[in-house]
Amino acid sequence: MEKSAPKSVGAPGAARRCGLSAAARAELEKLAPRYPNRAALLLPALWLVQQECGWVSEPAMEEVAAFLGVSPVRVYSVVTFYHMFHTTPPGRYNIQVCHNLSCSLCGAEKLLGWLHAKLGVGVGEPTADGRFMIQRVECLGACEHAPCCQINDTFHFDLTPEKLGAILDALP
Repeated sequence: MEKSAPKSVGAPGAARRCGLSAAARAELEKLAPRYPNRAALLLPALWLVQQECGWVSEPAMEEVAAFLGVSPVRVYSVVTFYHMFHTTPPGRYNIQVCHNLSCSLCGAEKLLGWLHAKLGVGVGEPTADGRFMIQRVECLGACEHAPCCQINDTFHFDLTPEKLGAILDALP
């Protein structure tokens, strides 16, 4: 199932102030009894911020830290540890190319080179129109279908530059 792009995604620099909404706070309060303490809600809180905002800004990290009663450094360390959290506004379509051993041996570097040439951006940079961003990520867990990538929440397997080009061209 494909999700629509987050509201704040678009032209670079056009991001709005975004953090824990009232709805996100209410959702976290509903989840709280399932967790041993408020600090354990960190990943769900970050997911909610990113789901609503498209990325997790430093002010949002500070807001999450205050809400959960943890240090901002702890929140920052979690956000920057996981490649799935964005610290800058991503493109509308986030193209995550696996570069672990199986994918690298089967053509991931060729795919990344092709993407750089086609889109004119490097890893972690959104295109000028804000439509795409390339990420080099660790294993996506599909070694038998190498090389693979994930575009937003959709996986694509057994890729070639031609196949990936057709997938990108078909995106709205």
